[in-house]
Amino acid sequence: MTPMPDLPERPKLAPGVRLHFDSTRNAWVLLSPERVIEAEGPANEILRRCDGTRTVGEIIDELAVVFAADRALIEGDVTDMLRDMVAKRLLAP
Repeated sequence: MTPMPDLPERPKLAPGVRLHFDSTRNAWVLLSPERVIEAEGPANEILRRCDGTRTVGEIIDELAVVFAADRALIEGDVTDMLRDMVAKRLLAP
């Protein structure tokens, strides 16, 4: 079984990766070399907060307020997404 990647304390997009509003698609997209990933709904909210200044805990706290949801539920979703992004090298280590 592959070990879970560690999360950076203050997540930020990796060099060469950026969040961009694509007016043609009318959606936020994550641009990286040879990839375009559409960021819908909560994913967009998570990505917008990966600016290198907020901790993972602060991102979770903010989203729990934005979505008026249980913090534990938000925490699972956020950490799963961030771990996936680390594994795909979309977040800086």
